[in-house]
Amino acid sequence: MAIELGKIGIWRLGPQLDGDLAREIEQLGYGAIWIGGSPDGKLEIVDELLDATENIKVATGIVNMWKDDAATVGASWHRIEAKHPGRFLLGVGIGHPEATQEYQKPYDKIVDYLDGLDEAGVPVAARALAALGPKVLKLSAERTAGAHPYLTTPEHTREARQILGEGVLLAPEQKVVLESDPEKARAIARPRIERPYLGLTNYRSNLKRHGWTDADLDNGGSDALVDALGLHGDVDSIARGITAHLDAGADHVCVQVLGDDPLPGYRAISKALLS
Repeated sequence: MAIELGKIGIWRLGPQLDGDLAREIEQLGYGAIWIGGSPDGKLEIVDELLDATENIKVATGIVNMWKDDAATVGASWHRIEAKHPGRFLLGVGIGHPEATQEYQKPYDKIVDYLDGLDEAGVPVAARALAALGPKVLKLSAERTAGAHPYLTTPEHTREARQILGEGVLLAPEQKVVLESDPEKARAIARPRIERPYLGLTNYRSNLKRHGWTDADLDNGGSDALVDALGLHGDVDSIARGITAHLDAGADHVCVQVLGDDPLPGYRAISKALLS
């Protein structure tokens, strides 16, 4: 793990990120900012966030392999690395079959894309792979710095660590809602979990591998599933849920605070875990 991300980072969609937010997140002590939502292969948002900060790392979560070719993304990596050495982790992934008509033989596509990044001169230690199932988790350990699982639980993290072995990056994403009223919290979390994820084959398959049923996954998700994927409660409860991933073997947790204004949540979590 050549790029040190710290224990806790934040995960936000690219349009929700800017230099002002990045500066505050850095001041709060977070180790990394993960850019979600398939950022464009030119990765200009990475430049913006790194230019605005001094030390925090930036990662993509993830560049979609079907959307941007490895040569373009590799050139972007070199541009960013030259200006901000050691501060950018290139997260790449296959997306999901519902996203593109071209989607076929995903494992072969991943291997070919990683070959392309090799040809473009992107070091193994400077890239990570979106990975859920055992086969792609193993590939992430062999061909990248490690895995960035999305929409998972500490149970998945524990299994992933066993597959990856030690010394390989494991950086799961975790949604949280700082709200102690369960009904209010679920009203915030459920739409972000249901659409699109509970309708996508790769996420459904992964959750079912870990004991969740069709009844849990259908009709917006059971309360138990929504509570697991979108942790809610006071800041101490949220901190325990984040720490559960670390205890299960994660090196770094990418925290996605749900709600209209994430900053109060990120400030509270910082005081609980990073002070």
